[in-house]
Amino acid sequence: MKAIPWFVLVSYICLASLHYGLAEGAIHYYDFVHKEHATVNDSFPGPEIHVQKGDTVFVNVHNQGKYGVTIHWHGVKQPRNPWSDGPENVTQCPIPAGTNFTQEINFSSEEGTLWWHAHSDWSRATVHGAIIIYPENGTTYPYTEPHEEETIVLASWYKADVMEVITDALTTGADPNVSDAFTINGEPGDLYDCSNETTYRLAVEYGKTYLLRVINAILNEETFFGIAEHNLTLVGTDGAYVRPATVDYIVIAPGQTMDVLVTANQAPSYYYIAGSPFADSIAPFDNTTTTAIFEYKGNYTPPSTIPFPVLPLYNDSDAAATFTNKIRALNSAEHPVNVPKNITRQIYMTVSTNTLPCPNNSCSGNSNGDRLSASLNNISFDTPSISILQAYYWNLSKDVYTTDFPEKPPTFFDFTGNVDNITLYTNPGTKVIMLDFNETVEIVFQGTNLSAAENHPMHLHGFSFYLVGKNKGNFDNATDPLKYNLIDPPEVNTIGLPKNGWAAIRFYADNPGVWFMHCHLERHASWGMDTVLIVKNGGTEATSIRPHPLPICLLVPSPRCDATPQSFI
Repeated sequence: MKAIPWFVLVSYICLASLHYGLAEGAIHYYDFVHKEHATVNDSFPGPEIHVQKGDTVFVNVHNQGKYGVTIHWHGVKQPRNPWSDGPENVTQCPIPAGTNFTQEINFSSEEGTLWWHAHSDWSRATVHGAIIIYPENGTTYPYTEPHEEETIVLASWYKADVMEVITDALTTGADPNVSDAFTINGEPGDLYDCSNETTYRLAVEYGKTYLLRVINAILNEETFFGIAEHNLTLVGTDGAYVRPATVDYIVIAPGQTMDVLVTANQAPSYYYIAGSPFADSIAPFDNTTTTAIFEYKGNYTPPSTIPFPVLPLYNDSDAAATFTNKIRALNSAEHPVNVPKNITRQIYMTVSTNTLPCPNNSCSGNSNGDRLSASLNNISFDTPSISILQAYYWNLSKDVYTTDFPEKPPTFFDFTGNVDNITLYTNPGTKVIMLDFNETVEIVFQGTNLSAAENHPMHLHGFSFYLVGKNKGNFDNATDPLKYNLIDPPEVNTIGLPKNGWAAIRFYADNPGVWFMHCHLERHASWGMDTVLIVKNGGTEATSIRPHPLPICLLVPSPRCDATPQSFI
């Protein structure tokens, strides 16, 4: 790596061909046109990407909106290619209005359902869509092939510009407004006056089995989801297969995807599909329910009252745990489990909501005039005005980030007990975790009872990882690892950290690059519940970050930053 001079940015130029090497699978091309009304290709949800395992996709993103935007390919590992991963000012600069940029998406072991979304402030509320990854030629699903497939995208709806919602909240330090509705495939449903004529309908034939690819694109609420009088069979999550589990409902967190089978085996009629929030916190949340209709084809008299699914109460954490405890990896010869057994790097990480002081106590986060914040190990991530990946690649780290992220809590206390005497204040900083190539890593996320405790969906870019254990209370390093599931833990990219509990994940650090890790509740990510993992290069070209695309992308600061624009030449 070598240092390079900095110059004031006068334009954004990124005309590079991103062909680094020959792709093993097929190559696909898409054009995404991001409009001022914050949709892609005039659709909500946005266009679907369809590939087979191992394919490569090039997406030319045309930004015709009024904000800079980046796109993240959620759950796609992007081997050695963090350049197109997407989080703003972590791995790339935002694409300015009036320009375009081509991103390369490299699929490897993923199979099932993933999704893409904007990764710039809250623009992912309406800028998102599905990624469907079919098995390779000559292989098939590890379950009876469904007659048909359908994508179900759960999302948030605001009667406001969501970018203004979060900008106002960050300016005042207060909690952002909750959404006005949830949607299923772009429609809130019959329980909202605005869409009872356009409720989404899934037409089915009696006796057929349907694969529903369910994506939670909601900004700030986890979701209970079910279909009245029909069982669901979970067969996949986060782009990997799981042991089939038949359930009455699923619990799906923002960022997660779940593949479920449903058989149309009830009397032909209408049945409600519904999604309602799971929110076990004192924090504000959208306590409304979105619906669609599971509608049988054929001649019959529609019911006067449509049956409604029985879903748990919004704060029923036991019901959520009952479902998540059923999720096990398939662990077959074709889809084996390779969970690390000998850990070389162990990180213990508290996950908290906090406060930061404001000048003259001028903010509205609490009665003390503080601003609301969030942290990992009491560090509230301060997003830089230029890309961490660029800074790392060009050895400019001292100007952008430091490598001293604490790998254990700076202070130990009863994390999930009485915290009345524990300060809510955290420390801002742009601190990262450095990992050697191919280290075997265990991260134990520890929820705390600070401020407004709740369930946190934690997401890691660049990897799938194994969820080897979770429980309520404080993690016990002596006894809890003895209860780990090292036989068939699910391989995922997003996990629900239980309220006032812990969750342990394991993975091999075999993907060199700069990778974002954050809570997928957007208000928490905006407050700093984030960090970055930098995996160093191995000793060969095949174990190193792919070369920077040329000509080099000039960097643009985030619209919320007031730093002088810079570029790397």
